[in-house]
Amino acid sequence: MGIKSSASILLLLAGCTVGPNYESPSPWSPDSWFRSTRTEKATAPISLPVAEPIDVEWWSVLNDPQLTGLMHRIADSNLDVRVADLRLAQARAQRGVAYAGSFPTLNGNSSYTRQQLSKNGVVSLLGSGGGDPSTQNNGLGGRQGAVPNSFGGIGAFDLFQAGFDASWELDLWGKVRRQVESASAAVEASIEARHNTLLTSLAELARNYVQLRGLQESERIVRSNLTTAEQAVRLTDERVRGGLATDLDLANARAQAEATGANLPQLEAQELQAINAISFLLGESPGAMAAQLDTRKPLTPVPPTVPIGLPSELINRRPDIRQADAQLHSATADIGVAEANFLPSVTLSGSVALQATQFSRVFDVNALTYGVGPSISIPIFEGGRLTATLELRKEAAKEAALNYQRTVLQAFHDVDNALIAYRADQLRRDRLIAQTTQSRRALQIANERYRNGLSDFLEVLTAQRTLLQADQDQASATTTVSTDLIALYKALGGGWQIGDQKG
Repeated sequence: MGIKSSASILLLLAGCTVGPNYESPSPWSPDSWFRSTRTEKATAPISLPVAEPIDVEWWSVLNDPQLTGLMHRIADSNLDVRVADLRLAQARAQRGVAYAGSFPTLNGNSSYTRQQLSKNGVVSLLGSGGGDPSTQNNGLGGRQGAVPNSFGGIGAFDLFQAGFDASWELDLWGKVRRQVESASAAVEASIEARHNTLLTSLAELARNYVQLRGLQESERIVRSNLTTAEQAVRLTDERVRGGLATDLDLANARAQAEATGANLPQLEAQELQAINAISFLLGESPGAMAAQLDTRKPLTPVPPTVPIGLPSELINRRPDIRQADAQLHSATADIGVAEANFLPSVTLSGSVALQATQFSRVFDVNALTYGVGPSISIPIFEGGRLTATLELRKEAAKEAALNYQRTVLQAFHDVDNALIAYRADQLRRDRLIAQTTQSRRALQIANERYRNGLSDFLEVLTAQRTLLQADQDQASATTTVSTDLIALYKALGGGWQIGDQKG
C-alpha cells in the first residue's frame, strides 16, 4: 500500500464521527391557548388575552415611564445577571479548551546539564580483556565492535541542547469534534441561563414596583379613612356635650380612629422594604432609591387587551426551554466522546534539536538530532471504566431528555395558570369595586341617620369598618391584577431580549 493510499485512508477515517447526531425534539403544543376559566358575566369590561405578537418591552402596557426606566437598568446593574455573564464567559473559555484539541501541540525547550557516567553502571558490563591495547580493558580484545577503553574513562562532561517537539493526536473517530460540540452546546445553555436570569429579575423588579405603588395606595386609603374617623370623633364629642350621645359613643369613635391609624406603621415599613427590594435588584445599597420612589403614584389600569402570541411560539421564546434543549444537546455529544474512548488513538510526534558537549559546537551541522513517527494506543483492559463511563453518559442524556419534557410541560402549565389567575382576579376586583361603592354610600347614610338622631353610633362604627376593609381589599385586588399580568408575561418568556439588544 502506497503513501497516497495510506493518506487517503487516514483522511477518510478523520471524517468519521462516532456517537448519535443530535436533533432538537419536536414537543407537543396546543393549537390555541387553553380555556382559562368558566364563562362568567363581569360587572365591568375586563382585559382579554389575544393571540398577537408580544412586545419585547411588555411592561410598557402599564404606561409608567419610571418603571420603564428602571427595567432598562437591570441588565447592566443586577448582580445575578452579572454572575450569569461570568458563567457564560467561563463556558466560552471551556469551549476554547476543547477546540484546542483539534490542533497539534508544539513546545520549545533548551537545557544545560553537567553529567558524570557511573563507572559501575552500564559501561562496566562491557568488561576487560587482552588484545588491542585500545580495547583490552573492554574485554573485547580487539574484536570487531570493540568499545575503546577510553569510553570507560570519560569523566564529567557538559551537555547543551536546544530544540522543538510536536505531537498531534489525529481525530480519527470524531472524539475532539464531539467534545467541541458538547462545549458549544454548554455555551448555548449558559446563554439561555443568562436570559432566564434576566427574565426573572425583570419580572421581580416589575412585581416589586407594582406592589410598592399598591402599598402607597393602601396608605392613602388608610389616611383618608383616618380623616373620616377623626371627623366622627369630633362630631360625637359635640353630641356628647349637647347631651345627644353618650361617653360610650365617644370612646367607640376614638377607638375606631386609633385602630385605623394603627395600620400606618406597618404599611410604611412594607413600603420601605419594597424600595429596598428594588434597590437590591438594581445593585444599590439599602434606601438608595427612596428619594426616587417615595412619591406616591397611582397604578395605571391594565390595557383592554393583552397580546400573548401563539402557543407554538412559546417553545422558542422561553429561555428555560432553550436551555434544556442545549443541555440535552451537550449530553448527547458526550455519548460520542465516551464511545470514541473505546477506539485506538493515533498520535503523530516529532522532535528536532541541536545537541553538543561544547556550547561553541551547538550550532554546528553535526549537532542536529531529530526523531519523527506515529504511535498507536489501543485500550485493552480498563477495569470497566470505559463501559461505566459510556453508561453514565447515556443515563445523563436520558435525564436531560426528561428534563426537557418536564420544562416544556411546566411552561404550558405556567401560562395556563397565569391566564386563570388573571381573569379570576379581574372578576374579583370588579366585585370589590362594587362593594366599595356601596360601602361608601352606607357610611354616608349612617352618618346622616346619626346626625338626625335616628340611630346610635354603632351603625356609623360598623359602616366605617366595612368601608375601610372594602377600600383596602379593592386596592389589594387592583395590585394583584397587575402582578398577575407580570406573571403572565414572565410565563410567556418575554423581556429578556432587551439584554441582547444592548449587547
